[in-house]
Amino acid sequence: MPIPSLLWDISDTEKAVKDTVHRFALEVLRPAGVHLDKLAPDDVIAKDSVFWDVHKQYLSLGINDAFHGLTAIERARLQAIVGEELGWGDSGFAIAFGAGSFPSSLAAGTGNKEIIAQFPGNKLGCWAITEPDHGSDMLDFDDRVLVAGGERGTPNCIARPDGNEYVITGQKSAWVSNGTIANAAALFTAIEMPNGDIGGGVFLVPLDLEGVSRGKATDKIGQRALNQGEIFFDGVRVPPAYLVVPPEAYRTHTQMTLASANTGMGTTFAGVARSAFELALDYAKEHVQGGVPIIQHQSVQSRIFEMYRKVEAARALNFHVAMLNATSMPNLAAAIASKVTSTQTAFEVSSAALQIFGGAGISKEYPIEKIFRDARISMIEDGCNEVLSMLGATQLAG
Repeated sequence: MPIPSLLWDISDTEKAVKDTVHRFALEVLRPAGVHLDKLAPDDVIAKDSVFWDVHKQYLSLGINDAFHGLTAIERARLQAIVGEELGWGDSGFAIAFGAGSFPSSLAAGTGNKEIIAQFPGNKLGCWAITEPDHGSDMLDFDDRVLVAGGERGTPNCIARPDGNEYVITGQKSAWVSNGTIANAAALFTAIEMPNGDIGGGVFLVPLDLEGVSRGKATDKIGQRALNQGEIFFDGVRVPPAYLVVPPEAYRTHTQMTLASANTGMGTTFAGVARSAFELALDYAKEHVQGGVPIIQHQSVQSRIFEMYRKVEAARALNFHVAMLNATSMPNLAAAIASKVTSTQTAFEVSSAALQIFGGAGISKEYPIEKIFRDARISMIEDGCNEVLSMLGATQLAG
């Protein structure tokens, strides 16, 4: 049973899009996610896998076209509505769709028609920022969470100018979403400056260039519909036009990207939390113990309402953060609050839901144990919640 929407002012267009995406999430994402959850990582992305058909169906929905001509606030509202429904269906696919659009979004921001044509929206992309030795450190620009006396390691991936090209060498870690299958990367990397200093920048990199190779797909406890894996760069040459965020803009751009990504994670996992709650509520109405459906037991009623309260709090926070960041310079602390709250809520609610299911909850016959595993990963990915919270605190401290 879907929770009645507290979005009381939803427009007819928003409702139509919401209904379309919810139907896609119910009929396509959820069953495909359950199926792929049982497969080995290489089988998930095999040529004959349903994985590819799901991506094609998502593109055929024309969701991206629905955002054309909208104001910033209208776009943010619709993105929040769509993102929550996708997360409700399957968080792995939801994240894959989001990461897949990174290169095309960056290309569109350049206004360069040639770049836009080289990195179209139907070309699967990835966000390549995470590195083996750095992880969440990649987000701590001022070393504010660096332990006293500690030193950062050298970058794993670096671009060096060579004539009229840049040469990229190094690797990105096993947690790059769409890493082993993407056609293009939004590569956040270190850049060697003319004076020998190390700066940062963002390149658009076609991943069929000479010198690009991939690791194996990462085998994870959850979100198994989300392909992740290493990308290696061995003297990969790209033209200066592919440097779409230069060093002087890197910090600001990366913080804006982090704000957007954290808000998106908040949206996705508000949807995951909602899905776990709805499954638990339906099961509590159907499952009989003590001669009555368990929803009639006060203990279950209390737990069900506590789940509902948490879900609606996460949804409301995320929606308001999305609106705030659409109308002003993105507020990183607020975005982090949304991500941390929604992912923690998804984990707590899915755990409580699994308890409502009892013995059935630990069986793979029911989807709640998968949702529980999917939710657990969310508190680590895109910056672990503990480090993000420290970064959020430094934003509040000024």
